[in-house]
Amino acid sequence: MSYAAFDLSGRTAIVTGAGRGLGRGMAEALAEAGALVVCAGRTLAKVEETAAKIRAADGKAEAFLFDAVNREDCRRLVAETAQRHGKLDIMVVDMPPGTGDAQLTMAQQVPLKGAVIVSTPQDLALIDARRGVAMFKRVNVPVLGVVENMSYFLCPECGTRSDIFSHGGARHEAERLGVPFLGEVPLHMTIREKSDAGLPVVATEPDGPHAKIYRDIAAKVLEQIRGGASAGRVAPKIVIEA
Repeated sequence: MSYAAFDLSGRTAIVTGAGRGLGRGMAEALAEAGALVVCAGRTLAKVEETAAKIRAADGKAEAFLFDAVNREDCRRLVAETAQRHGKLDIMVVDMPPGTGDAQLTMAQQVPLKGAVIVSTPQDLALIDARRGVAMFKRVNVPVLGVVENMSYFLCPECGTRSDIFSHGGARHEAERLGVPFLGEVPLHMTIREKSDAGLPVVATEPDGPHAKIYRDIAAKVLEQIRGGASAGRVAPKIVIEA
């Protein structure tokens, strides 16, 4: 799974394949940090009835549903975002995992600012993470870091921790590939339930431990984006040969 951040006529955006709730949570955390954020993606359910609830206190974060899963969807996403919103700092888009048509289209259509790779800890999932890093490097997109999703399980009753999908695989992979490790997001009932309801924990439980995890990850991403680590990159021309 992968994130990519891009600049679109003065708008910086993050494209994500983050899985359940992670993209929305990061959007809220980025908004709290002062960025003007729009969140879009195929995993954003019940958007109209929950839009008011997912806004940051300053009203900067907004969500809308957009199913960006292929080349034409991505073109529409870019065009509609530019038309619907004024100047943005960041746009968060949930995309399908992998290195397929949607990801390549975003790299071709806009000058990407960077990528964040999201993976669960087990070896099988890390194969996709390696492919994501390799793809973004091939198209000269800096990798801003790696996030380990479902890093460990916390029992909601007793708080006991279990490493269901192993633990530390994404951190080790980030170190091996020479990219920053951004943090660990646990597998927890609260995160799952809030995400299914379209209510990220950053907005609904801002003082909780899970919200802090998202804020820490978002702060590291925002620091790199605002630091201009990838300033001046031009969108590449990608040719896919059989």
